[in-house]
Amino acid sequence: MAAGGPVQNRPEVRIDRSDVGLRVSVRRVAEFVDDRPVFRDVIGVLTSWDDLELTVVPRSGDPVTFAEKLLVAGKVVPLFPARRAAPPAASPPELQRIAALGWPAVEQEPLGEWTLRASAGFTRRANSVQALGDPGLPPAEALAAVRRWYAARGLPAWVEVSTPGSPDGLRDELSRLGAAYSPTLVRVAALAPLARLGSGHRRVRLARTAGAEWMSLYRRVTDDPAVEEAARQVIHGGPSVWFATVPGAPGQPPLAIGRCVIDGPWACFGAIEVAPYARRAGLATTLMAVLAARAAEEGATGAYLQVEAENDGAIALYDGLGFTTSHTYHYARLPQG
Repeated sequence: MAAGGPVQNRPEVRIDRSDVGLRVSVRRVAEFVDDRPVFRDVIGVLTSWDDLELTVVPRSGDPVTFAEKLLVAGKVVPLFPARRAAPPAASPPELQRIAALGWPAVEQEPLGEWTLRASAGFTRRANSVQALGDPGLPPAEALAAVRRWYAARGLPAWVEVSTPGSPDGLRDELSRLGAAYSPTLVRVAALAPLARLGSGHRRVRLARTAGAEWMSLYRRVTDDPAVEEAARQVIHGGPSVWFATVPGAPGQPPLAIGRCVIDGPWACFGAIEVAPYARRAGLATTLMAVLAARAAEEGATGAYLQVEAENDGAIALYDGLGFTTSHTYHYARLPQG
């Protein structure tokens, strides 16, 4: 087969390698019984196609890989038709814990019901103690233990304080220590309406990993090898992770990227980035719609995301997509010493 061309002598194959990242329907020879071929179909995202084989990830999430020579038919199909359903019920503490599973720190350790998290300094979320519930110690003693834990790793001690969710008295103790704050909104929406937005969905490519192209637009890229390794572990962690890319012109960086983590009924959206010269063209909406359709295909009905309270532009975008605020959290940095 010529690179990028259709499979020769198979007129029912209407896909080629340029369709990697799109939702497809394929038929392949699954086995032979009494010397007769048995065909099986699979619908899902075409995640790879090399000289030997193809891989399609169906609704179940379990990859289906088969030799190219066994491909009988194939075509690009529309996005999954998400059915309307209300977002699942989840309290703010429950949603915070779900979010932590979708951005898992490299190192984690319990402190009572709190969770200490460290990832070589890559993002506050992966390098802060999630202060939900009872740490098993008075607030001052718990924060002293937090400070020691992060000092041993050469990291500043950040505390993630959820409202509601964090214990009474914690805010007062942090204020007494003179800690700084960084407020964040947790916003939720029904998934199905989001999956129906945008246009030009075939411009968006989905992948299970964040390749060099995706990473080239990600704002938190660093030259520190230890931080870069931690970053790759964190962004690829989670129950079912998908990366979306709107490619640019050949040889040029992508126009937009995004990430979605699907955890049962919930889909978390993050790392939504659009190149400055490609903004105000609806790319963020289209990209999120494709991710939402994939999440719905895996059974999710609710969407959530986190946005800094001072990011007026992003908040306006998410308002237009139907997101409302569930709760807030902020970070407090403990003083050294």
